Amino acid sequence: MKVAIMINTSWNIFNFRKGLVQTLLDRGDEVVAIAPQDDYSGKLVELGCSYRPLEMNASGMNPLNDFGLMMAMRRILKDEQPDVLLTYTIKPNIYGSLASHGLHIPCICNVSGLGTVFLWKGTVKKLAVKLYKYAFKKNSWVFFQNDEDRSDFIDLIPIPLSKTSLLPGSGINTTHFQPVKVEPNEQPVFTMIGRLIVEKGVYDYIEAIRLVRKKKPHTKFRLIGEFDASHARSIKKEELDGWIADGLIEYVPHLTDVRDAIATSDVIVLPSYREGTPRTLLEAGAMAKPMIATDVPGCRHVVMDGDNGFLCKVKSPNDLAAKMLLFLALSDEEREQMAITSRKRIIEKFDEQIVIERYLKLIDELLK
Repeated sequence: MKVAIMINTSWNIFNFRKGLVQTLLDRGDEVVAIAPQDDYSGKLVELGCSYRPLEMNASGMNPLNDFGLMMAMRRILKDEQPDVLLTYTIKPNIYGSLASHGLHIPCICNVSGLGTVFLWKGTVKKLAVKLYKYAFKKNSWVFFQNDEDRSDFIDLIPIPLSKTSLLPGSGINTTHFQPVKVEPNEQPVFTMIGRLIVEKGVYDYIEAIRLVRKKKPHTKFRLIGEFDASHARSIKKEELDGWIADGLIEYVPHLTDVRDAIATSDVIVLPSYREGTPRTLLEAGAMAKPMIATDVPGCRHVVMDGDNGFLCKVKSPNDLAAKMLLFLALSDEEREQMAITSRKRIIEKFDEQIVIERYLKLIDELLK
């Protein structure tokens, strides 16, 4: 069997779908990785995939450019003739569905979150909804990462519920991400890991830091994530520079491996406005870290308020700061219990083997 996987970066395939790819290869299937070329494209080849580069602007919707993207997808699929196509992220989901349908290739889409398009209003959202409505009539199956996303999506884009099912995110390798013994921090360290865009709650995190510092001036805060000036909703570079200069945060632009950063943190923070199933929280939980996240779809499926962390109100720096202070008030024993509960929950609900098994079962059923 030949399985094609199409995503907006090779990095995404290697870092988030490696377990699925390896399982497919181990059982004797061919895997074709279709994605823009980056530093991880060669790693996919080393893994055993064949690789087809695909130029793609992951953000923005230009009808002419996107038509060219769809035709490029079609040419690759026609040349490769896979038995099934797996797509992730908005443009591969939409245009991959359309391209594969014309070639009679079953397409399984993964909607990993409703994303900024569904948080916005106006023309971009209307265009995205129209494209999804047309494209998702053509595909074979749609995975969602939580039931709220599925319900909200189907309200906008009517597709048969019988052609959908749920996955616990991309899953997490709980052997790769596991607790690490480190020297305790002299002062508590809060860490946020994510894209530096408005919808991840970066501004809320910064305002919450200011509030916490008034009561706990020695607490440390990290912000880890690559700055992308090309993104329409990116924070401003001069603001980031100001936060660093003011000593509000320790900033790390990008980490290939986040495990050391998580291990040396006391708690991981994600004040996002909406998620599918946030990878950052899965990684933190697998490494037995308490978490503070917004009470929104995706986050509240990982963080159980009071058990493995705290949930705060969305877009509320005051409530986020209150939950940070609540964590700081916990005893060592209470923090340790949260840590134990975090890892236990991830192993039981979000291990990547759950995701892999559901993919394999669906692929085999579609190709009977």
